[in-house]
Amino acid sequence: MAYKEYHVTKNTSVWKVKEANAERAVKIFETKQGALHYGRALAQNQKAELVIHKADGKIQDKRSFGNDPCPPKDKK
Repeated sequence: MAYKEYHVTKNTSVWKVKEANAERAVKIFETKQGALHYGRALAQNQKAELVIHKADGKIQDKRSFGNDPCPPKDKK
């Protein structure tokens, strides 16, 4: 199964959920909360990673809902 990644980003006055490296958004929202809700459900369904961006484009958080290609290493 191929690894998928979705991004929640702001474009001018709207928030969008977009698959990594795609030209078009999957869905567009007026609020970040709406985009996060949809993006989380989509990533869970697709067993993908969700990358959440701030309004300025910087990465705010990452959430993994499937096979993480870079899992955290336990500290011993």
